[in-house]
Amino acid sequence: MMGQATTDAVTAARELAPELSARAVEAERLQTLPRDLVEKAREAGLFRLATPRALGGRELPPAELVEVVEELSRADGSAGWTITIGNGSAFLAWLDPAVAAELVAGTPDPIGGGVFAPMGRLTPDGAGKFAFAGRWGFCSGSPHTDLFFNGAFAGGDPRDWRLAAVPATQVRVVENWDVSGLRGTGSHDVEIDAVVREEHTISPFTNPARHDGPLWRFPFFTFIGTLMAGVPLGIARRALDEFTGFAPAKFRPPGPGPIAEDGDVQVALTRAEGELRSARAFVFDALGTLWETACAGDVPDAAQRGQFLLSTQQAMRAALSAVNIAFGFAGAGALHADQPVQRCFRDLHAASQHIYFSAAASKRYAKLRFGIDQPTFWF
Repeated sequence: MMGQATTDAVTAARELAPELSARAVEAERLQTLPRDLVEKAREAGLFRLATPRALGGRELPPAELVEVVEELSRADGSAGWTITIGNGSAFLAWLDPAVAAELVAGTPDPIGGGVFAPMGRLTPDGAGKFAFAGRWGFCSGSPHTDLFFNGAFAGGDPRDWRLAAVPATQVRVVENWDVSGLRGTGSHDVEIDAVVREEHTISPFTNPARHDGPLWRFPFFTFIGTLMAGVPLGIARRALDEFTGFAPAKFRPPGPGPIAEDGDVQVALTRAEGELRSARAFVFDALGTLWETACAGDVPDAAQRGQFLLSTQQAMRAALSAVNIAFGFAGAGALHADQPVQRCFRDLHAASQHIYFSAAASKRYAKLRFGIDQPTFWF
């Protein structure tokens, strides 16, 4: 059983943040979060933020989840992303509680991970097991993941989309992560060729979690959005903080004074700050509505979930605008690898490519408002 951390999660994130920030260049060079930082984050309980309490996790309220990820992402986008994805141990909540407890007993305090995309094959053997094989790209945190949840259609049936829980000992990491943004996330390809028990597969896209509690009344992609919302908010916060730090001391000809005295720069900062803070408030407002419903014993309805989806999409849009503005005014000096502004720019543009923040996700809200029929498990 995983032990409970004594420090609250937001404080733990803030305490670790300075070292994550100071070693961001090292993480990019290694193309993964350094192992000792991974273990410090594990010891601080930052990889079990949403893991069920029955399995030794924190099972934090959703607003606190966002705050923790925001703090980590403000320190370093790659670290925030890595630790967010590493909280995939929360997916144990969709397993039978006894089966989940068995997996945790075999791997205390596991770091979760995996890829949802059904890029594998789950072939039933008729005796309660599956042959599970495939290769998945963009598997963030793969060098230190203990328990992978990777996607496949069971028996090739696209109506039966599952994730299979597989320990790291049965996964081969193909070290091929060499990209422009989120370079320190170790998002390599992984290959699996294993036999898994049927009870080690979950169907979270269509089935509710098996554990009890308000957090587990969130449908799967609403839960995923809760985990991810803090990433753009934190990265953009760092970019604007850097912007306000360098602008009073940065000169750009032909102006005689620092760029902070330029009216266009002032207006740009004002708009970026207003948009980001407004988007952040929207996230917490929409999340609060979901949480009130869940705490009352109900599953949030499609309209409530649609509002939350809209808020997270707006958070990403406002965050992208903020990092673009900060990077644009930073000048050529920001191109150096050790400069946080360019890293914020690269990391956030990389994060925006995730399917959760895609244009298709934005269209789901519009379809909901227009009354157009669509699968609602996506939000």
